[in-house]
Amino acid sequence: MGEESGIAMASEDRNLTQKIAKILNETRTSYATHNRKLKELATIRSKLSSSPESDEEEDSSSSSSSVRRFSSVFFKTLTPLFVAAQRRTAAAERVVRFVAEFACLRCNSSDGDSDCDEFLEEFLKFLMAGSVAANRNARFRACQIISEIILRLPDEVEVADELWDDVIDCMMLRVRDKVPVIRTFAVRSLSRFVNDPENSDILDLLLEVLPLEHNPEVRKTIVLSLPPSNATTQAIIDCTLDVNESVRKAAYSVLTNKVPLQSLSIKLRTTILKRGLADRAVNVSTECLKLMKDQWLSNCCQGDPIEFLKYLDVETYESVAESALEVLLSEGLIMPTDDKSIQQYILSADGEARDESSCSASSIQLMEPEIALYWRIICRKLHISAQVKGSDAATAMGAEAAVYAAEASDANDLLERILPASVSDYVDLVKAHIEAGPNHHFASRQLLLLGTMLDFSDAMLHKTASAFVQELLHRPFEQELDEDGNSIVIGDGINLGGDKDWANAVSKLAKKVHAAPGEYEEVILVVVEELARPCRERTADFLQWMHMLSLTSLLLENGKSVHSLQGKAIEPEEILHALLLPGAKHTHLDVQRIAIKCLGLFGLLEKKPSEELVRQLRAAFCRSPPPISIMACKALVDLGMWHSPTEVDKALGEDLLSQFEDESIDCAPIDLSNDEEDMNFKMLDLLYAGLESDDWRAFTESSEHESVKATVGEGFAKLLLLGEKYPSLPASFYPSVLGKLIALYFSEESKEQLRFKQCLSVFFEHYASLSEKHKGYVSKAFVPLIRSMWPGIDGNCKSSSYVVSNQRKRAVQASRFIIQMMQTPLYKKEARGEPESQFDKSPEDSVQPLLNFTEDGLAIRIAIEMLSFKEKKTAAEKAYVAALCKILALLHLKPSEQNVIKLMKNLLSQLANSVCSEKELLKDVNPILEHLTPLDVCPSEKLTQDQANSIFETLGVSYNLEITATTTVPQTPAPCSKRPPQSRRRVSIEETSSDEEEEVASPPPSALMNRSHRASKAAALAKITASRVKMSNVDEDDEEEEGSSDVTAEDSDESDE
Repeated sequence: MGEESGIAMASEDRNLTQKIAKILNETRTSYATHNRKLKELATIRSKLSSSPESDEEEDSSSSSSSVRRFSSVFFKTLTPLFVAAQRRTAAAERVVRFVAEFACLRCNSSDGDSDCDEFLEEFLKFLMAGSVAANRNARFRACQIISEIILRLPDEVEVADELWDDVIDCMMLRVRDKVPVIRTFAVRSLSRFVNDPENSDILDLLLEVLPLEHNPEVRKTIVLSLPPSNATTQAIIDCTLDVNESVRKAAYSVLTNKVPLQSLSIKLRTTILKRGLADRAVNVSTECLKLMKDQWLSNCCQGDPIEFLKYLDVETYESVAESALEVLLSEGLIMPTDDKSIQQYILSADGEARDESSCSASSIQLMEPEIALYWRIICRKLHISAQVKGSDAATAMGAEAAVYAAEASDANDLLERILPASVSDYVDLVKAHIEAGPNHHFASRQLLLLGTMLDFSDAMLHKTASAFVQELLHRPFEQELDEDGNSIVIGDGINLGGDKDWANAVSKLAKKVHAAPGEYEEVILVVVEELARPCRERTADFLQWMHMLSLTSLLLENGKSVHSLQGKAIEPEEILHALLLPGAKHTHLDVQRIAIKCLGLFGLLEKKPSEELVRQLRAAFCRSPPPISIMACKALVDLGMWHSPTEVDKALGEDLLSQFEDESIDCAPIDLSNDEEDMNFKMLDLLYAGLESDDWRAFTESSEHESVKATVGEGFAKLLLLGEKYPSLPASFYPSVLGKLIALYFSEESKEQLRFKQCLSVFFEHYASLSEKHKGYVSKAFVPLIRSMWPGIDGNCKSSSYVVSNQRKRAVQASRFIIQMMQTPLYKKEARGEPESQFDKSPEDSVQPLLNFTEDGLAIRIAIEMLSFKEKKTAAEKAYVAALCKILALLHLKPSEQNVIKLMKNLLSQLANSVCSEKELLKDVNPILEHLTPLDVCPSEKLTQDQANSIFETLGVSYNLEITATTTVPQTPAPCSKRPPQSRRRVSIEETSSDEEEEVASPPPSALMNRSHRASKAAALAKITASRVKMSNVDEDDEEEEGSSDVTAEDSDESDE
C-alpha cells in the first residue's frame, strides 16, 4: 500500500508540475492573460487543499501539508528562471510579474486567505535562500521577485514580524552586492519600510551608500526611495548635481512630489532653482519648471508671482529670482492684469491713482522688493519684445509685417500703461524710495533700471531727468558712527553708493538721459571737477575723497580712451596728477584702495602706461597692507596683459632697462620691504616675489577670502594661457611660474582659498591641451618642482615623520598630476593644424622641438635627475629616487624614437649599476629596463656620443654621459640573436674594413636626429633588409661582402638624410 501511494503521489506531482509549467509558459506571451491564469493557478492550489484525504481527516495540518506540497512543486517548476543565465527578456519579466501577483493574491474565504498567507511565507523563505546564493542570476531573480512582492502586497496581509525582519536583513545585505541590478532591486524592496521609525537603520544605510554608489541606476532608485525629512533633504538636493541626467531628474521629481516648499530654507530653494533652470539637459530643466510651476507657484502661492518671489528673498538672491521670472514669462504663466501697474503706486492728493491729466500733487506708495523686481522684469520683457517685433516688421512684407507691427504696438501699449505716466512721476517715485532709507535700497535700484525704458527726447523731460541724474551723482556714501564716534562707510567703499549694482544702475540711467556723443563723459567730469575742489585745497575729508574717486572710477570704467576725456571740465593729466596720485598717497586706507583701482583703469585707457602711474602701482604692491596690495596686483596684471609686460617695464625709463639684460626670471628672494630695491626688478620679477613670499598670507575682510598670493597666482595663470600674445616674455618664465602654481595648488595654505583652487583647476584642465609648447613647459617644470616639494632634498627643512609623510604624498600627487597633463590629448584644432605646421618647418626643427614637448623628453629629464645623486644616498634621496622610478614607469615612450630608447637604456643601465647594492631601488629600475629592451629595434646599433649630446642640447639639460663601445645593459635579459654565426662574421668584416669606412663621409650628428618618424622606420627596414642580403651571401666572397656592406652603409646614410 505504501509503494502504491508513493507512486500515486509522484504521478500527481508530475501532473501538477505539468499544469503549473503550462500556466507559466502561457503567461510569457502577454500581460493580458495574467488575470485568467491567476484564477487557474489559484483553483489548482485550492483543489489540492480541499482533496478527499484532507476532508476525511478533517485536520488543519492536512491543509498545511497540501500548501507545502503545492509550494514545493511550484518552486521546482520555477527553478529554471533562477538558474539559467539569461538576459532580462520581456518573456522572463512577464513571468516574474505573474509570480509576484500570484504571491500577493488573496481569496474571499478565511480558509483561502490562510492558505495564501502560508504560501507567501514559504515563497519568501525560498526567495531569501536564493538571494544569498553564489549564482549571480539566482540572487538577481530572488531580489527582483521580493521587490515586486513587497511593492504589490496589500496592507491587510498578515505576515510574521520575524519573517519580515529576516527579509529586511537579507535585502540590507544585498544593498552592498557587487552586481548593480541586484542592488537596485534590494533598494526597491527596502523603500516600503524606510518610512517606518522602527527601521531607521534602513534610512541610515541608504544615506551611507548614496554618495559612494557608482551606478547611476542604483543612485536613481535610492533617491526615489528616500522619504522627505530633515535628514534626507540635503542628500536629495545634492543629487541635483549628479553627473547622470536621470539621477538629477529623479531628484527634482522627488522634490516635486514629496518635499513641500515651506520645509525648505531660502538658500535651498534658490539652490534648487539655480541648478535646475541652468541645467543643460532639457529633461532636467523641464522637471525643475514643473516643480516651480505646479508645486510652488500653483499649489503654494495660488498662482501669485509676488507671493512666489517672497519665498526666494530677492534682495539676497536677485539673479535666481530674475531667472525664475524670465522662465515663467517665456512659458506664458504670468502676465500683468489690466488693473495692476506701477501707476497705482503714484497716488494723487485724494488717494486715487494719478493719471497724466491730473495736476494735483502726488503721494507715493512704497514698493516691496519683490514688487519692484517683478515690474522691472515685466517691463524689460515687454520692451525687448516690442523692439524685436518692430525689427521683424521692418524686414518683413505684406500681412506678415502687419502682424509683427500689431504685436509690437500691443507690447508698447501695455508697457506705457504699466510705466509711470510722466518722467516727473517716475522721478518722484524713485526719490521717495531713496529717501525711505536703506530698507528700500533694493527697490530704488530696480526703479532706476526702469528709467532705461523711458523716452527723454523731449527738452523738458530731458531737463527733469538730467537734474535727477545730477542728484544721483552728487549723492555721497552712506555712513554710520561706531562706538568711538568715527565715521564708517556703509557698502564696499569703492563703487558709487557703496554697491557695484547701484553704480551700474546710475551709469545706465545717465547714459540713457545723456545719449549724445561725449555728453555722458562731460556730465560726470563736471561733477568730478566740482567734488575735486576741496580735495585739491586739502580741506576734504576721506568721505569726500572716496565720493570723488568713485565717480572717477565710474567714468574710467565706461570710457573708451584718454582721448575721449580731453577738452572736458578737467583734463586727463590733471585727473592723474591732481586726483589719482595724491589719492594713492592718502593716509586713509580706503582712499588708497579706490585710488589704486582708478590708477589701474586709467592705465588701461592710455596708449602707453605713464611712469608715475607704474611706479605708484609697484610701490603700493610692495609696501601696502593686503587689501591695497591686492588692488595694485590686479592693476599691474591688467596693465601687463593689455600693454604687455615689456611696455609696462619700459614706462620706468631707459636708464632702468640696462639692468634687465638677463631675460630670465630672477628666482632669488627680493626684499620687498626695501624702499629702493623693488624698483630694480621687472614687473614679472616683482610679482613672482609676491608669489613666493611667506609673509603675505593675510586675507582681506571680504567674503571671498582673497589674498595677495592668490591674486598674483590668478594673474600668472592668465599670462600663461595667453603667453603666445606676449613674445617678449622670457622662456624661463613659463616653467618657473607653472611649477609654482602647481606647488600652490597642492599646498596646505590654499585649502581655504576655494576660489583660487577653482581658478587653478580650470586653468590646468585646459593649459596642457591648448598647445604643444605648453606640454614642453610642463615637462621643464617637472624636475625642479618635485625636487623642491620633496622633504630632505636641496636643504629642505626636515620635520616630524607625520609632516614628512604628508609632504611626500603631496609631491607624489603633484608628479602624477603633471604626468596626467602630459598625457592629455591636444584639442582637435591643434591636432589638425599640426601636420601642416610640421610640413612647413625646416628639417632641423621638425624633430628636435617635438622631443621637448613629449613624454620622451620628460623621461630623459627624470632619468638624469635620478643619476644626479651619489651612490651613497640618504633616506630622503632613496625615497625620492624610488618615487621617480615609479613615475617613470607611467610614461609611454614612442618606439619610433630609437635614439631616445637607446639613451634611456644607457642612463638606466648606469643607474642600475649605481644602485646595485640597494635592492629596493634595483627592483624599481629593472622592470623599466626590461620594458625598454623589446622597444630597441636594432640592439647592435649603438648610440654615439654626438647623438646623446644632441638630445641633451635639445632638451636644454647638461649631463656628461660617456658612451663606450662595450656599453651593455646590466641585469637585463638581452634578446637572443636568430643567426649568431652570421652576426659574428659581420663583426669581423666590419673590423677588417674599418679603414675603408673611415674614408666614407659620415653624416653630421644632427642629421641622424633630424629625420621624421616615417624616415626612421624606412631606415630601420632598409638596414634589416640589407643585413639579410649580406647574410645570404656571406659564404660567396669576402670582397664582395665588403662592397655590399659599404653600399648598405651608404644607402642607410642616404635614408637617414
